[in-house]
Amino acid sequence: MRVLIVKLSSLGDVVQTMPVVHDIRQAFPQAQIDWVVEEAFASLVQEVSGLRCVLPIAQRRWRKSWLAAPTRRERAAFARLLQEQAYDAVIDFQGLIKSALVARSARLAPGGFRATYANASEACAYEWPVRWLLDRLVPMPRRIHAVARYRLLAAQALGYAADGPNIYPLMPLAPGAPADALGVVLAHGTTRADNEWPERQWIALGQQLIAQGHTVELPQAGALELARVQRIAQALGPQARVWPALSLAQVAQRMAASRGVIGVDSGLSHLAVALDLPHVQIFSQPRAWRAGPVACAYQVALGGEAAPGVAEVWAAWLAVGAAHARVKEHPQ
Repeated sequence: MRVLIVKLSSLGDVVQTMPVVHDIRQAFPQAQIDWVVEEAFASLVQEVSGLRCVLPIAQRRWRKSWLAAPTRRERAAFARLLQEQAYDAVIDFQGLIKSALVARSARLAPGGFRATYANASEACAYEWPVRWLLDRLVPMPRRIHAVARYRLLAAQALGYAADGPNIYPLMPLAPGAPADALGVVLAHGTTRADNEWPERQWIALGQQLIAQGHTVELPQAGALELARVQRIAQALGPQARVWPALSLAQVAQRMAASRGVIGVDSGLSHLAVALDLPHVQIFSQPRAWRAGPVACAYQVALGGEAAPGVAEVWAAWLAVGAAHARVKEHPQ
């Protein structure tokens, strides 16, 4: 069986789709699975065990110069790439017109099909015209966690049961930092202003971590995040370490070597879950039921209608650390 996953963006959604690869390979051990994803996330998706091929697409960049000659050449090259392999199943996990058009452009094997959601789910992106673009529509519950939604779509489309825990098949990641640099990652960055946690609170939290003997690890991407982490690092002193600009695969390597992650509702927080790290996820909106950690004693979500304060986050971090120590001491 040849399967094409179409999940273009964003980082958190891409990470939360990864358990689907494990599910498909469990149900069909000989399956060949490819994945179309935005070029910015391709290096991370290439770390997913069980994939045959990752097909980077550049829709975000192409939109800025759609009719320019270089863009037209790139789009034509991608279209040719998408036609090289005939697929038994093409599954659009995004449920948007842009992703459905990509799925529709893929070549099918005889008897093959293209599937997506039949309906919207609460707090999940969905554009109803996809119903007319693809040929197999899978009904979804009105209220469902994002990972469960992705797993259910694949299971219903391909005819197997999506049982058991969420398993993220990321390949073993070699540490990207020296052993003495293992600290706590503060995943402060988010593309949504309403998901941000105040800078002064990151500083106060960092001070408590440093007082406990941790270093503070500060990833960043882009000028705005770099400016923020430089201010935080200046307030915290030499125990705060600003990361250079890194690929997502390199970020994952460093995170895998860390003591854990405290972060807002963002892609790096979802990556912390995928890496099985101790994690406190800060929500400024009532979305934890849809996107937060699931069934793990050392991964918790805080907040909802309003973001939690420093004291609540700190208490959660201490509880997460204790739970992680117990699990590692007495693994089941």
